[in-house]
Amino acid sequence: MRETLKIYVAGHRGMVGSAIVRHLLASGVPSSFIITRTHAELDLTNQAAVQDFFATEKPDQVYLAAAKVGGIHANNTYPAEFIYQNLMMEANVIDAAYRNGVQQLLFLGSSCIYPKLVPQPMREDALLAGTLEPTNEPYAIAKIAGIKLCESYNRQYGTDYRSVMPTNLYGPGDNYHPENSHVIPALIRRFHEAKENNAPVVTIWGTGTPKREFLYVDDMAAASVHVMNLNKGTYDQYTEPMLSHINVGCGEDLTIRELAETIARVTGFTGSIEFDTSKPDGTHRKLMDSTRLNNLGWTPKTSLTEGLKIAYADFKKSSYASAEL
Repeated sequence: MRETLKIYVAGHRGMVGSAIVRHLLASGVPSSFIITRTHAELDLTNQAAVQDFFATEKPDQVYLAAAKVGGIHANNTYPAEFIYQNLMMEANVIDAAYRNGVQQLLFLGSSCIYPKLVPQPMREDALLAGTLEPTNEPYAIAKIAGIKLCESYNRQYGTDYRSVMPTNLYGPGDNYHPENSHVIPALIRRFHEAKENNAPVVTIWGTGTPKREFLYVDDMAAASVHVMNLNKGTYDQYTEPMLSHINVGCGEDLTIRELAETIARVTGFTGSIEFDTSKPDGTHRKLMDSTRLNNLGWTPKTSLTEGLKIAYADFKKSSYASAEL
């Protein structure tokens, strides 16, 4: 790296962005090389403010990890916010990056970009091959637009803007909100509260048979830095100009029942687990095909149990764990 390298991590307070900062620092990048801004300091939906920031700071690399995220309930309740805010953030950052000479940018998307009935495991070429899952369609549309923004700027302006699509992520910095969280933080909270209250049973929606894939967030950060720093010739060898995104997963999935049993062990809950089969299961399986990334020289290092132990320790330090149960 050249002495004046400046790396802007957008969304550094989020789960993925903070993990990217941790990984950069751990890999020897000086903290003075890393640029961050809180939402209060820089509203990424404000085009003029974003252009001014890039014109002033002139970063060399950009990790675009900023996003409005949430679970099914949040996506259903705030669809306009999910599509508008994500579209504006990515459009403003990507355009400002180009206009201010940034050659390298990494956009972080989501596995929800793929069609609802996509064959498993989900390959990159399944993009735009079918109808999206209705519950998170606005968010998915925004993330697809981010991929296409990167590809379009590359094709027209010769930039090197890349995209990675993570599977379900978990780990330090996760959202443990009782209504707006994803499955792992939601279950960690529920099993913790059940243990603290000596509840005999935890009831989970559905049959417990759907299968999901999960990746520890620090592994996602490592994958992001790996993809960002790949030689362009190597990256181009495994991608196409209009099919350039890369899946990031662990290559294995497990049932919701198996996940719940694992989290119960990690949290120390010794009661029983029941499933309310009158409630919906959702998509039966969502597994990423990460062959492209594996061929580019990266595989994850953290097992699910190891990652869940770290995630639970993080939860216990959060305000949710100390709230009145």
